Amino acid sequence: MRQEQEPASTDVTEVAPGLYRFQLPISMPGLGHVNCYALEDADGFTVVDPGLPSLESWEALGDRLAQVGARYEHVHTAVVTHSHPDHFGGVHRLRDDHGTRVLTHADFRSVWLGAAMDDDLGTDDLDLADDEHMEKIRSMMSRPTPWGSTRTPPPAAELRRWAEMDLTGGSRSWQVPEPSVTVDDGDEITLGGRTWLAVHTPGHTHDHLCLFDPADGLLLSGDHVLPTITPHINGIGPMDDPLATFFRSLERMKELPGVTNVLPAHGHPFTDVVGRVDAILGHHEERLETIRGAGDDLGSGTVESFMQRLFKERSWGDMAASETYAHLEHLRILGLATRDEVAGQAMYRTS
Repeated sequence: MRQEQEPASTDVTEVAPGLYRFQLPISMPGLGHVNCYALEDADGFTVVDPGLPSLESWEALGDRLAQVGARYEHVHTAVVTHSHPDHFGGVHRLRDDHGTRVLTHADFRSVWLGAAMDDDLGTDDLDLADDEHMEKIRSMMSRPTPWGSTRTPPPAAELRRWAEMDLTGGSRSWQVPEPSVTVDDGDEITLGGRTWLAVHTPGHTHDHLCLFDPADGLLLSGDHVLPTITPHINGIGPMDDPLATFFRSLERMKELPGVTNVLPAHGHPFTDVVGRVDAILGHHEERLETIRGAGDDLGSGTVESFMQRLFKERSWGDMAASETYAHLEHLRILGLATRDEVAGQAMYRTS
């Protein structure tokens, strides 16, 4: 079992003076917990990524706070590293019930439905508890992909389970929250008595935010740099070449001076950010070579045909196809692949 898949421990660890690691339970593909970091100051606590909008996660957060002598009302700030629900889900109740302010990168917005809702359905209208509305959402999630396939939306029963998990009713907690304050790349912010540098790291999402404390070498890396897995790179979204964008953001991690402790959103803290970045870059270079080799066999192929060469069968599906598309488009932009349209389907050649 990889670190990121481990179930949430009930233990609280102090990873630096006044900075605590809480593990909150989640059940998502390849993940068993999310790390919520609590930063203590004279006014209370800042929490980073307060988990899913489920009762299980909310109660776990309360339990972990109690272990450091705090309650929900002592959380004055919630930082969300990026717009995925296992990171922002607990924010709504913290703000609604306790006035917690929400801090994100300036580009923060919803991408959790695969950019399906951007034009026709605002996040203020999202209501998975309404059957008619839910079917509209499922229809929108079935839009053709940029490569000509049709996405498979979650079954209605699964969407209902999401709605039933919601603490606020009507599935509002699955909606991206409106930030109270935003930061841009290079801004300095004080949290937990420390001065942090905001580092915009698009790739996994376009709005991903890392925080770096140069005084003590602490890096809150979110999903950008994880200890044993690589984050999903979504080919559907606002970035023209998300893989190249991710590579550039990874290289920035190697430029941060004196990183001594990396605090990821999943898995255990680690120390060698440069080594881990190089390993992730190497992983994607190997994937690009796998695609080029597959092209020698396929000649001209669909995204799905390349996906079946890149991923094991148990992983085939929309997410794998989207990541394959990101790699194919990266090769095309580099001039190492060509794309044609045949009967509405994108056909790629890499040789």
